[in-house]
Amino acid sequence: MSTVVNDMGVSRTAILWAADNRRLRERLPRFGFVRRTVRRFMPGERLEDALVAAAELGVKGLPTTLTALGENVTNAGETEKVAEHYLDAYDRIAERGLDTEISVKPTHLGLDLDLDLASANLERLVAKAAERGNWLWLDMESHPYVDGTLELYRRIRTSHARTGICLQAYLKRTAADIDALMPLDPSIRLVKGAYREPEEIVFGSKRTIDEAYRRLALRILAGKGPEGRLALGTHDVDLVRQIDLDAGAGGRERGAFEVQMLYGIRTEDQLRLAGQGYPVRVLIAYGSYWYPWFMRRIAENPTRNVLLALRNLLG
Repeated sequence: MSTVVNDMGVSRTAILWAADNRRLRERLPRFGFVRRTVRRFMPGERLEDALVAAAELGVKGLPTTLTALGENVTNAGETEKVAEHYLDAYDRIAERGLDTEISVKPTHLGLDLDLDLASANLERLVAKAAERGNWLWLDMESHPYVDGTLELYRRIRTSHARTGICLQAYLKRTAADIDALMPLDPSIRLVKGAYREPEEIVFGSKRTIDEAYRRLALRILAGKGPEGRLALGTHDVDLVRQIDLDAGAGGRERGAFEVQMLYGIRTEDQLRLAGQGYPVRVLIAYGSYWYPWFMRRIAENPTRNVLLALRNLLG
């Protein structure tokens, strides 16, 4: 199957290929310079590491979202452990008084195995989130999981308002998916997209993806009701400011959307945007299954992040 090779660069395509390569997944994490580089993007592998980082960011006025890295579990027992981990995380967040939400991958809860199994696990987490006055977000994975993830979200959104879903602007189908969700007054984290996908289902160039992102963000804002949230999940500060200008021209105040960025990326911009009145939230990833996630972060800016890895190799 052909994949995207365009002006986003051959290097990005190669890195995304490496993210899915099982042999590299087993070997590269053994190298010290790789492990040193990944520390740039996550505070550690344990939940405790993530909670400490969340507390430190909270002192600076930045709320957070936690996600335990992992996907494509192989049996129901593994999904039970994942669910129990997140149930404990909700309790520990509440005990520490943190403004910290939870985001989960559907395949981490069993979507590969059975839709109803994933749905049952998700219902447990949503019930705990409601008990703790918190939120639960559904991450979006590669294109084979889009329909299943949308179905899971519809199931929980009908009874729980404090839930959100991630959508990817580079998929050509996303505009139609947004239109179908809008009657639910959904909360949406809009990202550009970070998976290696067939070229016929995605927008290819950075310019085209950026324009789709801007158009989709404004579409969500126009239809958003009192319960819905729009989170711009991007490190593209120029794009954020353009959307803010467009939204302002349409009568929307700055607080009509929030900006969500990853831990360790554009930290100064996170603080600057928060100081300028943008609601900003930082996503903190943790866990031992970090390799594919880490490679997708490298692919978001190959030049900058490969140089970072080389510095860690030489250092």
